[in-house]
Amino acid sequence: MLVMGPGRAHTADGRVARPGAAGVVNRPELFERLSASARVTTVSAPPGSGKTVLLRSWVSEACPAGRGAWVTVGRSERDPQRFWLSVLGSLRQTVPGAALVRELTPAPDLDGWAIVERLLRDLAPLGERIWLVIDDLHELNSAEAWRQLELLFMRAPLELRFLLATRHDLRLGLHRLRLEGDVTEIRPPDLRFTLAEARELFSSAGLQLPGRALDLLYGRTEGWVGGLRLAALSLAGHPDPGRFVAEFSGSDRTVAEYLLAEVLDRQSEDVRLLLLRTSVLERVCGPLANALTRRSGGERVLQELEEANAFVASLDPARSWFRYHRLFAELLQLELRRTAPGEVATLHQVAASWYEAHGYPVDAVWHAQAARNWKMAVRVLADHWLSLELDGRAPTARQLLARFPAEVRAADAELAALAAAGELAQGSLEAAQQYIGLAEQGSASVPAVRQPRFQVLLGINRLGLARQHGNPAAMFEEAQQLQAVAEAPDAARLGLADELRVLTLISIGHAEFITGRIEEAERHLEQGVQLAHRIRRPFLEFTCLMHRASVASVRFPYTPAAECGRRMVELAEQHGWTDEPAAGIAYVVLSAGRSWQGRFDEAEIWIRRAERTFRPEVYPAEALGIHYGRGLLELMRGRDRDVLAAFRATERLVSLLAAPNNVLTRARGLELYALVRMGETERAEQVLASVDEQERDREEIRTATAALRLAQGNPSAAASVLAPLRDDSNSALRSTWLTHAFLLEAIAQDALGDQAAAGRALERALDLAEADRPLMAFLLHPAGALIQRHAPQHATHASLIAEILTSLPDEHGCGTGARVSNSLLRPGVLEEAPLRSAVLLSQSEVRVLRYLATHLSVPEIARELSVSVTTVRTHTRHLFAKLAVHCRTEAVARARDLRLLAPSPVHPVISGPTAPMS
Repeated sequence: MLVMGPGRAHTADGRVARPGAAGVVNRPELFERLSASARVTTVSAPPGSGKTVLLRSWVSEACPAGRGAWVTVGRSERDPQRFWLSVLGSLRQTVPGAALVRELTPAPDLDGWAIVERLLRDLAPLGERIWLVIDDLHELNSAEAWRQLELLFMRAPLELRFLLATRHDLRLGLHRLRLEGDVTEIRPPDLRFTLAEARELFSSAGLQLPGRALDLLYGRTEGWVGGLRLAALSLAGHPDPGRFVAEFSGSDRTVAEYLLAEVLDRQSEDVRLLLLRTSVLERVCGPLANALTRRSGGERVLQELEEANAFVASLDPARSWFRYHRLFAELLQLELRRTAPGEVATLHQVAASWYEAHGYPVDAVWHAQAARNWKMAVRVLADHWLSLELDGRAPTARQLLARFPAEVRAADAELAALAAAGELAQGSLEAAQQYIGLAEQGSASVPAVRQPRFQVLLGINRLGLARQHGNPAAMFEEAQQLQAVAEAPDAARLGLADELRVLTLISIGHAEFITGRIEEAERHLEQGVQLAHRIRRPFLEFTCLMHRASVASVRFPYTPAAECGRRMVELAEQHGWTDEPAAGIAYVVLSAGRSWQGRFDEAEIWIRRAERTFRPEVYPAEALGIHYGRGLLELMRGRDRDVLAAFRATERLVSLLAAPNNVLTRARGLELYALVRMGETERAEQVLASVDEQERDREEIRTATAALRLAQGNPSAAASVLAPLRDDSNSALRSTWLTHAFLLEAIAQDALGDQAAAGRALERALDLAEADRPLMAFLLHPAGALIQRHAPQHATHASLIAEILTSLPDEHGCGTGARVSNSLLRPGVLEEAPLRSAVLLSQSEVRVLRYLATHLSVPEIARELSVSVTTVRTHTRHLFAKLAVHCRTEAVARARDLRLLAPSPVHPVISGPTAPMS
């Protein structure tokens, strides 16, 4: 392996490498660390990590000429005299050393202490820097020589620097030098190749690997330089590089020979036995190693192997769990199969029993399967399946399930029930139904003591099947049966009573939601959230929040839905569930909130995250919500054909459900809006005719119908359609679409000449919008002139009115600073409204600017925008700079001059020449 800094490459013996002779990789960062090293630098790493080549390259390329002394310790060196004489001889070959260090002749009575003392006297006047490199220092097997070396470190002149290469951590008293900052340590992570360096290695060796093959090979070697180099040597001239990479492992001849010679064959018989017998494990601890070897001291041996850099790494700060380098583990497994093939199954069985006894069910199942003890594997998996599911580890459970042979699944009733759950998770409803049938048929074979858990699993499967079909009637029925199971004594003995109650509440709430019983759904789901939190089941809480957010997203105000979404995202990021389908609902809710507020760039980020979780064949109901969120965003952007595409996708998904879903009704409202804006009123009428009477009463359909009537020039009909929504007697059922309804009512009444009614309707629209600032209604139905005429009567909404007006295109308002959507009355394309000057404000700066025109303090503005005070102040400073002003009042005045803000209302909102910033 060749490693070099800037300049020429050198081989292991120091000779200049011939171009193209082998792969060369530049590592200037390590060269810089060596050049800036402290008094003592240790390079400690396993064999094949490139220690020697790195130091030889550095001495040849970066060390000043004649200043580098090199000593290689011989294999198992035990003679201090021979070692120190080689040190003296090497130092004498340097320019400063030749003048200072006296020659010394070997003699029987010459000991290492005398040599070191003489060397210290000779080097005392040293005025020029010398680097002493000692390679293979781990081979020095003389305790006396180690103590002498420590003495040299402590008393040598500062100009003498030491570079030490070793395979394991040094048994040297460097703690004092380390505390003084006089020790530089280069360890295995520093020497491992990065993926880019691995690519450079193969490229410079004339080998071109496809990206995926290189990624695979890099993962197998874990960046180990020796492994990559051995792979490069084997690949040279190979007819099928892709196949070679796929098969490359620790059993590859070149790798196996190297690891056998350099690592395994160097170990004692006891250590070798431990390594071979524990190679069947993914991770190992001392007690488990003791169980497999039937000996003691396993933890001490593992810790010593790690210290020796013998391809053993600790997994925790306490250094109690360890793993082997992948290639080393594969070599050990090969050796175990070669030397003791009959022990492999027994070792797996011992590991399975140990893991089960110590509370590691996943490992227990895996090793029971490896031992082909299917009965034990089924029992342990069935005992812990529900806990794995409720803890968000369903993918792990399904991986274990996939390892059972098909004939075992069909023959065991408990395993058939588990297989049904696995098929449900994959959206294979027919296969799930078949496995449920097999489980029910074989239920009599399940021992009585295991019947309670078995029946719980069957009930959950039947409930999941009803939910996947979107069948609310079946969901209610199965949920009630599961509730009865949860209240039975057996559930309490299993410790699952509370968990089953949460699952029941989720199912009932979901069924109520899809049938339009919003209040009941909210109540049951909120109970589920609180219970899941109380019993500390975060994944259950996460799932409850998903359904709670879906319900809250159709209600007014929008804040509770956004809060549910934020809590879900926090849990997802904390536990690694960011790609779960349930997380997709949180992203949809957050995207919809940003769409309602006109913050389209942020909405796009969230909806894309939702689409990455998209699995319509498994979760069609959740996929409906994702398509709806996409359609809502595209409607606000004015991309009407994309709205129609989202609706068509929604319709296709509904066909997978056994019963209607109210998301389709909401999506149909978006379809109507898009058709009206495209001017296709006849087609919109056809769509409206296909909607049944019950659907037509929904707020989103009524508001879309009113928009259609207004586009047809019939404000009287629009007002008539909206009349039922003006009744506030059932305010608990208000949805986010009511802002649209009252704004459309104001537009209709204004067109009919009833200014008083228009003012009252506008007041209600502003009241509803004040809480969450949903600008969607005002962007879809621009009414700038109407709002300006009535603004003096709505002084309490001055900030909101200013925000609305600055968000409208010029023909509908007077603002120009924010992204705007197309008017329903004016088909067109989305555009960024031009500013009146060279001032270019970001969307975030525009939002802050709108609030500067109010009495709100900076902390209050920060709360309104859900950002930090520091962020508000930063945007404000940028605004002052761009507007060429020095205070808040000047910024507002300048913005109004540039028509970035609406004209000042009748009552000024800022008093004094320099309104405070906090």
